[in-house]
Amino acid sequence: MACSTASALCERCDAVCCRLTVVLQPEDRIPTHLTDTTAAGLDVMARDAEGWCVAIDAAHMRCGIYDTRPDVCRRFVMAGPYCNDVRADYSDRNRRGIPLQMY
Repeated sequence: MACSTASALCERCDAVCCRLTVVLQPEDRIPTHLTDTTAAGLDVMARDAEGWCVAIDAAHMRCGIYDTRPDVCRRFVMAGPYCNDVRADYSDRNRRGIPLQMY
């Protein structure tokens, strides 16, 4: 079930795109404390323990480096087909319940 364009508004967004793997390009100028390197050697945006991009401003649920965000983030169109697919998948998983992690 894809979300409608009307429901994909910044003030109602769950920012699920901020849980996707963001592969950085050489032209992206992201401070190294916000990046990580995968086992395959790809430079990516780092994520916190819960899987969120470390650049997200959790208090406001928005990108803390919006003006200098990676190119792939700039090309992610709110309410576009990929956004709708990601949001629908997130919504489906939440209906099934979020698995607990025991520490």
